[in-house]
This record gives sequence, C-alpha cells and structure tokens, in this order.
Amino acid sequence: MNNLIKLTEEGQLIQLISLEDNKSFLVFTNKEDKLETHKGIIHHSSIIGKPFGSIILSHLEKQFLILIPSTSNIIRTIKRKTQIIFPKDLGLILLRLSIKPGQQIIEAGTGSGALTATFAEAVGSYGKIFSYDKRSDTQQIAAENLKLLGLDKRVELKTRDISQGFDEKNIPAIFLDLNNPWDYLNQVLSSLENGGFFGSILPTYNQVSNLLKALDNTSFGMFEVVEVMLRNYKTTQNRLRPTDRMVAHTGYLIFARSLYQEQ
Repeated sequence: MNNLIKLTEEGQLIQLISLEDNKSFLVFTNKEDKLETHKGIIHHSSIIGKPFGSIILSHLEKQFLILIPSTSNIIRTIKRKTQIIFPKDLGLILLRLSIKPGQQIIEAGTGSGALTATFAEAVGSYGKIFSYDKRSDTQQIAAENLKLLGLDKRVELKTRDISQGFDEKNIPAIFLDLNNPWDYLNQVLSSLENGGFFGSILPTYNQVSNLLKALDNTSFGMFEVVEVMLRNYKTTQNRLRPTDRMVAHTGYLIFARSLYQEQ
C-alpha cells in the first residue's frame, strides 16, 4: 500500500465523474462554491482534503469519483468559439513534431487554444509557444483558457496576419492550423531551423493536395499524410465489443521536414 496519499486542495482543478452515467465535470475548488449537477449539489468544501480516487456524495446521495483531469479531459471541456483539434490527433502531432521539454514552437491559428495548451504542457515551464492568429476574439478566448489552466506564462499570443512572417528564427517546430497553409510556406522556412519539423491539419482532400504540391515546390522533404481514427470498446468483461460510435474523420495531418539548401 502506498503511504503517500495525494489529497485535493483549494484552488485546484479537479474532475468529478458521476458513477451512474460517467458524466464528467471540471471545477476549480473553492470552499465557498458549490457544483450543481443533474445528480445533485456538491459543495466544494466536501471535496477539499479528500484523496484523489475516492468517492463523495451529492445532496441526493449520488456517487461521484474525484480525479485529477487528464489533458484529454481538459481539452474536450475548454471554452471554445472555433473547432478544436481532437485529442486523438493531438498526441500524434506531439510525436511527429518531436516536441520536448524546454522547446520553442511556433503555431499559427490559435483558435480557442486546444493545441496551444497541449504544446504548452508538453514543453514545460522552460519552453515557449509563440501563437499567431489574426482574430483577436478567438485569441481572447484562448488567453482565458490558458490562464484558467495555469499555462499562460508559457505562451506568447500575437494577433496579426502571418503573411508578414514570424518574429522568431531557428525554431525547431512550426504548426499551421489554417485553411490555406500553402500560402505561408516561405514564411515557415524563414523561421524554421534546417531539418526542422513542419505540421498542418486540413479537413479535405483538395486542401491536402494543394499543400503537397506547394511543399514539393519548396525546400521540404519527407512528406507524410495521416488520418487518425479512434474506436473505443465496451468494457464489460464477458461481452467485449466495439462501442456503437467511433471518432472517425476529424482532419488530415500533414508532416514534413525542412531541407538545407546551399546558398
């Protein structure tokens, strides 16, 4: 038995899951607040100090499990004004771009900040994300989400059109979440280190084809196009089978490497 028991604290982001229907809630604990759910009211004071992995009761005597939320849980519940990149795609993006602690990354197309937050968590407190978007309204939502998650110090938001180029140079990884990434490959090459990682996400074949043609005409190589599909299974031991729904097409992921060109 592990003697080190992790307890919930005030001002902490936690996840509560109804054991009747698995409905999930994310809350920042505050001893003066309460959470009103479809299964009853839970006062935050009854959560603070309880071990993670334990069960508490609502005022209707309904059971809720207390957990630390995963990155996937957080991304799926953040405030949004635009479509977010799904968790199933986020993991592959981190791997294909070889994201490491302490790294710097440029992102264009901040949106609501789902990928931004994922990058910021991956690079840690010594890394930095430079995130560009020409829409101030969506960047404001991203800023609020990042602050809520305690990741705002790791991200510098820049509100402008990237046709002007990026301020940063010799960056190891750049990701474009834009409808027309092929129009900005020269700007990417100006800021991406030689041999660096490039990535993008697009919803349609035509857009992917346009990007591949543009990549082929510039200093990029090692092209890759990937589509991730996720199928969950019902966890009844004696009747294991796929669930009735799956997360299928959400976008095509395109990856490439920058090539060194003799001057």
